Amino acid sequence: MTTENVLARRVKAERMSREEMFDILRAPVITEKATLLSERNQVVFKVAIDAAKPEIKVAVETLFGVKVKAVNTLVQKGKNKVVKGRRGRRSDVKKAYVQLAEGQSIDLTAKLA
Repeated sequence: MTTENVLARRVKAERMSREEMFDILRAPVITEKATLLSERNQVVFKVAIDAAKPEIKVAVETLFGVKVKAVNTLVQKGKNKVVKGRRGRRSDVKKAYVQLAEGQSIDLTAKLA
């Protein structure tokens, strides 16, 4: 990506509505690995496949009221599966590992207003 594209993404991210933020952050990932990462001030979310790191950062900071230090993303490719003799393919899933600033935490059991 060029620097112009990165700057355009940041500007777009700062002007997002709450609905767009909820479209980006799909669900928290609750697994053993994600729980262990919470001890290191990290939270894992499933995010939209086309979401960019600046958009994810702004969404987490705005919705949860925390300061984000860094965002790492990965795309987990869907697997080929056979169910009752029919072949199918799971969807690709994008995950975001969000590093929170020191002293910040997110309670995923609380409701969002």
